Amino acid sequence: MEKTDRSLLWEGFWQLADPKIWIASTVPMAVGGALAFGLENTFNLYWFLVSMFGIFLIEIGKNAINEYIDYQSGVDLFVTPDKRTPFSGGKKAIVDGKLTLKQTAVIAVVTMLGGCLTGLYIVFFREPSVIWIGMAGVFMAVFYSLPPLKLCYRGVGELTVGFTFGPLILLGTFLVQVGTIYSEVVLASLPIGFIIANVLWINQYPDVEADERGKKYNLVVRLGKKRGLIVYVLLYAAAYFSLLVLALVSSNLFWLLPFLGIPLVVRSIRVAYRSYNHVPRLVEANAKTVQAYQLTGATMTVAAILTRLLV
Repeated sequence: MEKTDRSLLWEGFWQLADPKIWIASTVPMAVGGALAFGLENTFNLYWFLVSMFGIFLIEIGKNAINEYIDYQSGVDLFVTPDKRTPFSGGKKAIVDGKLTLKQTAVIAVVTMLGGCLTGLYIVFFREPSVIWIGMAGVFMAVFYSLPPLKLCYRGVGELTVGFTFGPLILLGTFLVQVGTIYSEVVLASLPIGFIIANVLWINQYPDVEADERGKKYNLVVRLGKKRGLIVYVLLYAAAYFSLLVLALVSSNLFWLLPFLGIPLVVRSIRVAYRSYNHVPRLVEANAKTVQAYQLTGATMTVAAILTRLLV
């Protein structure tokens, strides 16, 4: 049966929204909320859900802007079928003919506006000081790929993602719950930022040739695949070193729970070194990096809760 324009639009919207990757923002929010409970014995479910709704809207808007720009630059068109994976190649909604450029632009504007209005609701009725974090988040979501900054095209996309999905979202969540920020919370945001940056890092490998052809000069393109693996290892090392510092500074050994993810990390590194030029085999490293991120978030959430219950 031929799909109607409306059903195709709806399908394209969800392909663009890509709910499966909302885990990127859910992890720092979960840890931020757990820290509010662990350190201050407070957690407001309503404001947590409102914050999550706003962040999801901004994330969809960012995806739409990125999809629009990557299509116009040719990057998405240059990705050959053998290089398309669940972890790379963009959302493919325009390439697959499910959305037009105009529809994608409308989705970007509507979701970004919705996210901003949700943020203003939080500012006026819950926590005024979170406006600065919100403004920074919107700025980076918009200019991640939009001219004139085009951050992900100029080699700072990885830093932008690490900062946004680590410190920015985690600290913003904690601030909405508690009304202030502690040094321990800042430290707790670092490992999340390092590992989500690594998720993006390894996910860029299948797209290197298409990105270079479309003048999307991210750091993997600039360094090359082989040298880029050194950064991949260093980002993991930075994440676990920051967890060790957090455990020592807070005198709380529960913050070592994320070290349970070391086997995933070791496996992802081995696969990456063996298969960085072979996309089908590299997919395991992509998946293991995502799993390491999820496990880090889950164990940090548990650690924060146990801090309240047992320490």
